[in-house]
Amino acid sequence: MDLNLNGKTALITGASMGIGEHLAETLAAEGVNLHLTARSTDKLEALKARIAETSDVTVTLHPGDLTDDSVVEALARDIPHVDILINNAGAIPSGDLWDVDQKSWREGWDLKVFGYVAMCRLFYTKMKQAGGGVIINIIGNGGEVLDPKYIAGASGNASLMGFTRALGAFSLDDGIRVVGVNPGPVNTDRIYNMLKKRAAKDLGDADAFDSLAARYPLGRPAHRAEISDLVAFLVSDRSAYTTGTVITVDGGIASRRSIV
Repeated sequence: MDLNLNGKTALITGASMGIGEHLAETLAAEGVNLHLTARSTDKLEALKARIAETSDVTVTLHPGDLTDDSVVEALARDIPHVDILINNAGAIPSGDLWDVDQKSWREGWDLKVFGYVAMCRLFYTKMKQAGGGVIINIIGNGGEVLDPKYIAGASGNASLMGFTRALGAFSLDDGIRVVGVNPGPVNTDRIYNMLKKRAAKDLGDADAFDSLAARYPLGRPAHRAEISDLVAFLVSDRSAYTTGTVITVDGGIASRRSIV
């Protein structure tokens, strides 16, 4: 299926690793020119070099901390136009109400929750002025499961789900689509770090994390391509009537009402 993305331009936050990294590679393979931002300059440069070996697209790097309002404003000022914005930066810490202290909770929300809001506010305006665009918020199925052992993330993700639906409800009037994607566990370092933390607390042995991962559908986390391929479709005109909704890709975990 030709997604007709060749020549489009996308901005991806949190692009240096995990899902964001794979999203960049997937869209580059579809001919999308990229603006990539994350805190790690070294990882961004390594990603740019890999993409240059396989795809004939332009890749512009914008290292920075998106909890700093001036960095977000600079992105909107320095990037003249984007067809696609993918909000992906941030990792809200796992743990229950007493595991996650106030400082850690605020820091997690500053990047993932308020960071998404700030990016949408600025780039929605630019897209509207340009005649349209697509915003994808990578959120997470924790906003549906509402696990007390992931309370900061559950609360933040639920907020972003509501934000996405509210912003996307009438965005087509401005030629813009706003869609959320809720990955469940994905085969990245983050999920294994979370599993080790939970195994240490619940099982008394961090090395027993494999027994928790075995409970996932098909006995594994999602492959990264199972998320990035969906996003590629959603940002294309093949999905032109999709907005104001959140799509969950977790093998049915949310319907089981358990995050593991």
